[in-house]
Amino acid sequence: MDALFTSVSPVEQVNKTCARLGIKPGERLLAVKIGTASLQFYRSGELVRSYGISTSKRPPSNVKNSLGTPRGLHEIAERVGAGQPPGMVFKSRVPTGRHYSELLTSPDGLADNLITSRILWLRGLEPGVNQGGDVDTYERYVYIHGTNHESRIGEPLSSGCVLMRNLDIIELFEEVRTRDLVWISD
Repeated sequence: MDALFTSVSPVEQVNKTCARLGIKPGERLLAVKIGTASLQFYRSGELVRSYGISTSKRPPSNVKNSLGTPRGLHEIAERVGAGQPPGMVFKSRVPTGRHYSELLTSPDGLADNLITSRILWLRGLEPGVNQGGDVDTYERYVYIHGTNHESRIGEPLSSGCVLMRNLDIIELFEEVRTRDLVWISD
């Protein structure tokens, strides 16, 4: 899919996909680029900020249980964590009351990859691609969220989610709303 749009901006890709799906593009857009480990935040078609991210340790995939980061057009379905301090750990989208530094680490000194600070839960918008059946991004619990492994941002690291530094996800969280579009590409 991405090979067709190599010289096309993420905004143009989203506009084409929205036209095909009968969706009206919004003012805000997040463009996740797996290959460059970056997330761009656009407002009214203009780039506002770019962030370093990490995506899946496995190849990109929209299929359930693949643990790959799903591609295509998504929206922010839910925003979780407003008002929580940086580094707050979430379990089942509920704050645990603990900062990631308080949790036990594994024998190699690293805690599991935790969900921290804020959660943007994604919903796929392309039936049969990332919505419904065995390719449903929302049912796979794919999020954009903070991580306890900030020093490893830029490396493939997750089990399908998009990971950000804690202060970055907090900043981004304040700028976006539910129903804002998210484009994920290689």
